[in-house]
Amino acid sequence: MTTRWLTPEEQRAWRAYIAASQLLEDAIDRQLQQEAGMPHLFYSVLANLSDAPDRRLRMTDLAETLKITRSRLTYAVTRLERDGMVRRENCRWDKRSSLAVLTDAGMAVLERTAPGHVETVRATLFDRLTPEQVGQLEEICTGITRGLQGDDTEAGAGDVPWRRRSSCSSSRPADSSSQPADSSSESADSSTESADS
Repeated sequence: MTTRWLTPEEQRAWRAYIAASQLLEDAIDRQLQQEAGMPHLFYSVLANLSDAPDRRLRMTDLAETLKITRSRLTYAVTRLERDGMVRRENCRWDKRSSLAVLTDAGMAVLERTAPGHVETVRATLFDRLTPEQVGQLEEICTGITRGLQGDDTEAGAGDVPWRRRSSCSSSRPADSSSQPADSSSESADSSTESADS
């Protein structure tokens, strides 16, 4: 099979995306660690539970919402449960599932942390975009998500994190990036520059 190397324009866009996404995640993680002592993933668990009816979601549904493996979610919820911010309950309508429930203590942490988190997101992302670019960003990200996620009728639909039976890297506490070789024609030589996956 012939390798479809990235064009110079695509390579610049790819590298710009990697740089922006890594710096953005670092800024968000740093703010949340300083203000709440938790990584972005833990905050996202609390935030999504706060939006759910009765502040509870099936673990499988929460994993899908967060786009992570079930085992990685289990790790996060176990840590939050230990700190009293989340508890688990049996699911009455699905005996194979359990529910993650946001506690009052978890809600209090979320309410205290949310203003600083939102200000960080605004300062690092939205304050740098025009209203038109905000719409373009949503359209681009939605298209990428749909393409990767597929649907139940597509052959690769099961190859999404929350449907995998296991993942050797899913128990790590924070987002980590594997660094495969870059995909441009430039990297066909001995260059060691890498790209996030």
